[in-house]
Amino acid sequence: MREPLQLLPLQADDLSGGDVTEILAERNNLLQLIQLRWLAVGGQLTTILGVQFVLGARLPLAEMLTLVAALSLFNLASWLRCRTAAGEIVNGELFTGLLVDVALLSALLYYSGGIANPFIFLYLLQVAVGAVLLKPRYIWAMVLLTSGCFVLLTLWHRPLILPDLVDLTLSLHYIGGLVVCFALNAALLVIFIHRISSNLRQRDARLADLRQRAAEEEHIVRMGLLASGAAHELGTPLATLSVILGDWAHHPPLAHDLVLRDEIKLMQLQLQRCKTIVSGILMSAGEARGEASVATTLHLFLDQLVDEWRSARPTQVLDYQRNDLLDRPIVSDSALKQMVRNVLDNGIDAAPFMPLQLRVECADDWLSLSIRDAGPGFSSDILANFAKPYYSTKGRPGSGLGLFLSVNVARTLGGRIDARNLAGGGAEVVIKLPLAALTLRERTEHGN
Repeated sequence: MREPLQLLPLQADDLSGGDVTEILAERNNLLQLIQLRWLAVGGQLTTILGVQFVLGARLPLAEMLTLVAALSLFNLASWLRCRTAAGEIVNGELFTGLLVDVALLSALLYYSGGIANPFIFLYLLQVAVGAVLLKPRYIWAMVLLTSGCFVLLTLWHRPLILPDLVDLTLSLHYIGGLVVCFALNAALLVIFIHRISSNLRQRDARLADLRQRAAEEEHIVRMGLLASGAAHELGTPLATLSVILGDWAHHPPLAHDLVLRDEIKLMQLQLQRCKTIVSGILMSAGEARGEASVATTLHLFLDQLVDEWRSARPTQVLDYQRNDLLDRPIVSDSALKQMVRNVLDNGIDAAPFMPLQLRVECADDWLSLSIRDAGPGFSSDILANFAKPYYSTKGRPGSGLGLFLSVNVARTLGGRIDARNLAGGGAEVVIKLPLAALTLRERTEHGN
């Protein structure tokens, strides 16, 4: 029966999810090695007693049983270490355990015939276990060690004395063939097991990435439904406020007060802005057909986007350059515009009173938009969780969604968004989009 693994409490503040998973994996590996060693102890004890008393062989029982007892004590110490260890179990500790196994197996083989013992190929089991549990440098060290023990046992060992076997001599050529066969089997075993393990790890990484993307897409759908529902609910109170403000604007006592009239006009402008935002949400949700994808050009799209952003922030300086950028027809929609706006807004939030840079380039059929700010840069935690929802330095509820949505828009178009800190201070966010996803393709018929 498999022993339940009890772990000491880990400090969640000091370990990330990946660190905890790695620690659990190493402890489970050590536990599997301990369980395999208990099987080896039982098998060795049964074999020694069976050969001695059933086959009538003359074995040095005292020495061999002492070795089995030593292996049992070592395994008991490993089991206690596995249950009581609070820190990480490093890969070198697993390697040390396998070294002890190889040493004790070599000693047992020394007392029982050396390479003439049919259990000599148990070394391959040690190599196979090492290929699964250890890192590459430890794996090849295990291959060299077991090959060396194999060679030494051809030179130094006590003969295995059986009643019906008077003399056993192996030719030099046969011993050489055994050594080559063992080394070849060990090397091939390591190579193929390592490749299979690598393929399994890559598969698990791809599955984890697909699960992460599925969770993010589900999160986006939930946000879209909530936004659409909120837009519906806000439509009625906004319409009511618009009517009330219109009445106030024409009410004689208020219409003659210049201060109140200006404040009412300002409230009407802000109310109209709220209605525009609500309409945009409904359009994005597919509940209005007033705005769809439109054919435009790359220059016109970028210039209009920058002009709209500057008009909404007249006090902000934006250094915009698209030098030598080849113009071409593209398809534009609200999601594409909002993706770039979100990144620009994040740059302003990082450095509100500093100029912002926007550089646009095309290379190898990719459109690259580089946004640089003069802020403090990204923290290591933000870079590690870049574009995940609710990871933000703004310190307010719901922040971090804009960049999360922008990354998913870029991913939908086949592109990506990367972030890094600049050597001289500040940060850079680069939007990379394939031009094939933006280009307007027109069908050309013969004769037109």
